Amino acid sequence: MADNRSPDQAQDALSRMVQALKALPGVGPKSAQRMAFHLLQHDRNGAAVLGQSLLDAVNNIHHCTLCNTFSELEVCTTCADERRDPSILCVVETPADQLMVEQTLTYRGLYFVLMGRLSPLDGLGPNEIHLDRLIERVEKSKEPVKEVVLATNFTSEGEATAHYIGEIMKARGIKVSRIARGVPVGGELEYVDASTLARAMMDRRSVS
Repeated sequence: MADNRSPDQAQDALSRMVQALKALPGVGPKSAQRMAFHLLQHDRNGAAVLGQSLLDAVNNIHHCTLCNTFSELEVCTTCADERRDPSILCVVETPADQLMVEQTLTYRGLYFVLMGRLSPLDGLGPNEIHLDRLIERVEKSKEPVKEVVLATNFTSEGEATAHYIGEIMKARGIKVSRIARGVPVGGELEYVDASTLARAMMDRRSVS
């Protein structure tokens, strides 16, 4: 079938594709342009699959009603797993951090994913990181939460978030622990190797 679009319309489609690729972290204008040209020149089927998978994800992936992580189900498979220990709740910043903790194979409790960290300069306060849902999760859990493991990153914002949540939990009589500093200061869990994170999880300490 002939393409009856004008050259300007075709160029607009390419520009929109480049602009969309720039939304990816670490991708600038030149990198986005190279990706677009590669997909159009060498892998149009791959581009179509990528586009459809992105559309499916946006339409079907939401937040678990219990732990706030990404899930296609109302309650994610981790929260629904009866083999997990519901008395321990690990608080992480992102789903990527949750995945890293899972890959250590040392933790069998449940999670709460903040989807961020406290950062007043960026306009991120308690509401933006869903602290109300975390408190509700702890207070209305079917089985009492006895320990909250703070596994936020060892950045200034992550430390402030851990301290803030720790004070809230201690006020409710819940034991609070922090993963050990096997994770480097300033490091983010997503980029830490599994063995280091495993040691940090096993050596977690109580927060006084």
